[in-house]
Amino acid sequence: MDMGTIDKSDLYYEIYGEGLPFVILHGWGVDHNILSHCMESMFAEYPMPIQRIYIDLPGMGRSPADSHIRTSDHVLDALAALLDGLIPGQRFLLMGESYGGYLARGMVKQNASRIAGLILLCPLMIPGNRQGNVEPLRVMERDEAFLSTLSEEDRASFEYLNVILTESVWKRFRDEILEALRHQNIHFLTEVLDGAFSFDVDELEEPFAAPCLILTGRQDTEVGWRDQFKLMDIYPNATFAALNRAGHNLQIEQPEQFLSIMRHWLGDNRKLFYK
Repeated sequence: MDMGTIDKSDLYYEIYGEGLPFVILHGWGVDHNILSHCMESMFAEYPMPIQRIYIDLPGMGRSPADSHIRTSDHVLDALAALLDGLIPGQRFLLMGESYGGYLARGMVKQNASRIAGLILLCPLMIPGNRQGNVEPLRVMERDEAFLSTLSEEDRASFEYLNVILTESVWKRFRDEILEALRHQNIHFLTEVLDGAFSFDVDELEEPFAAPCLILTGRQDTEVGWRDQFKLMDIYPNATFAALNRAGHNLQIEQPEQFLSIMRHWLGDNRKLFYK
């Protein structure tokens, strides 16, 4: 594993493996662990010639809140600076979760020719808190006996948006998500950073023709799943799925479905990535 930062960008990153670069962006308020845990478990079981690059966004994880970053436009600039240092001129796969999916679509708009394939996991469509066609919270499974063992603070965090409230999901939520939530830069994320772009991220000059995978949770209370289906119009080679019994953290609530879909999509499209 390689890790660190690069001049002109204070963004922290971790790199695993060798091969086609695969840039992976997490969502608002968490860090790279929300995706590195689930993705690395897949690559450990099914090795592929892919170099995974996990990045902590500004003010999240181990990346500081840069004083020059005020908008998502600035975040894109920081990402571009980092990638110009790490993989200059190379084509790469791109994955974005939640807010990271919004940023990923910004990267498609600005530099589509470098992106060999796109994965959007519960992508944010409309910046702001629970905007658009979002679902009311509907818990699909609850282990009350287990929940009663949690502290009041832990239980409140766990119940906020998860729809499968069991011990196995809790352990992954605790290990992959909760720690980052507790250490996020609240002031930067609530008072400084404007999450919206200055442009319409989904207004493309031409459809994005590379392979695309859009995964959503049918019970997602943060970004929903209906608005994301509209992306099929601008991504003509996209696969879309809305997983039942899954909310905004579908990768920990339906891990087997998530990993199966990811593995097959990467395998089925591997020849197209090198065109």
